[in-house]
Amino acid sequence: MRYLPLTGADREAMLAKIGVRHVDDLFKDVPSDVLNPTIDLPRHKSELEVERYLSRLAAKNTVAGTVPFFVGAGAYKHHVPATVDHMIQRGEFLTAYTPYQPEIAQGTLQYIFEFQTQVAQLTGMDVANASMYDGSTATAEAVLMARRVTRKKKAVLAGSLHAHYKAVVETTTQYTDDEIVCLTPMPADPEAELQAAIDAIDDATSCVVVQNPGVFGHVLDLTKVAEAAHAKKALLIVVVTEVMSLGLIKSPGEMGADIVVGEGQSIGNGLNFGGPYLGLFATNDKLVRQMPGRLCGETVDADGKRGFVLTLSTREQHIRREKATSNICTNSGLCALAFTIHMTLLGEAGLRGVAKANHKAAYDLKAAMASVPGVEVLNQTFFNEITLKLPVAARAVVDTLADRGILAGVPASRLYPGEGLDDILIMAATETVTADDIQALAAALKEAF
Repeated sequence: MRYLPLTGADREAMLAKIGVRHVDDLFKDVPSDVLNPTIDLPRHKSELEVERYLSRLAAKNTVAGTVPFFVGAGAYKHHVPATVDHMIQRGEFLTAYTPYQPEIAQGTLQYIFEFQTQVAQLTGMDVANASMYDGSTATAEAVLMARRVTRKKKAVLAGSLHAHYKAVVETTTQYTDDEIVCLTPMPADPEAELQAAIDAIDDATSCVVVQNPGVFGHVLDLTKVAEAAHAKKALLIVVVTEVMSLGLIKSPGEMGADIVVGEGQSIGNGLNFGGPYLGLFATNDKLVRQMPGRLCGETVDADGKRGFVLTLSTREQHIRREKATSNICTNSGLCALAFTIHMTLLGEAGLRGVAKANHKAAYDLKAAMASVPGVEVLNQTFFNEITLKLPVAARAVVDTLADRGILAGVPASRLYPGEGLDDILIMAATETVTADDIQALAAALKEAF
């Protein structure tokens, strides 16, 4: 039996209220060729037939762990201990979607509390929330938060910010009156890129958004940017797409960040073809009530025993509606748990050890690439990612090496089409990259040129 409580008159009134004539008008922004596509699928197949068919499709992909792999640019291949996957598949974790009744979800709240503590310590901030969908949406939420805090509308996005993060910010603010200023990426001159961000800050600026390490791998000192932003009563938002870097370089909080957002995928979570991932969001005590998402706190019960509660939950689900600080409906709970388990296994010493292994691999990669005739390495500073200037188009080189079983990186032109970066190639080397992988890459590049 269908339950349709609305009458035709009710629906007409609702459409009139929001200013459209027909339900179809709500989907006008979706291209017609994808709105109702023709899908060539059989009516039915057996489970065995479906399994075989999908396996054939999957076999067309090159799996990251089976070939020399240098792809990064926002998503990184790291070793995730088997313990992580074993723990998150325990029934009490895997089926606990979200703590809607927090008083009976103490286990879930406890690991969220531990996750928040880890993120706050990593980022050098006072407090972190229970996670967000991914790094890009966390960045957009940070821009909206800066507007609430400063009551100003201009957001400056530095050239070092990943193109996809810029696009999500622009999409999120397309129906507001926010002014989004996207600065030009400068892969060969990170200091000039940083200075351009400082020069763009004025009295109307709510925030400046800078990525560190930047999308081209440069590690930056953001102290001057923080000072410039604060002089104009603007906020500094620091984006970290490679959270493993925080095991080795100075935290954003130490450099004066007001909000730190990032992608937590590198710790505890695999590449997973792009998701699900894990958004990190941290800030200082002064701004905590404007932080989106939700926050778990520690307390004691009536008997004085340790317990956990949802301290701040100013979301639309909690009857805040238009007063909500965010319309993101939940946190990436299982991914956050994987992050927390992996971090707990590593500890501080383990994290620093893995971070050092990443930097050593990138150092060896940089040395090998510098020995290839015609290649110019653009990085003086880096963590586990470097950028090359090639004598030919980077996209063609990546395709050629992929045919030889080597995934050589991400062409900058894929991220920034039309920006004159056709000869720029971004490469990452994590602890999973071996000396043999680097040697094979160098040899293949020499042959390709």
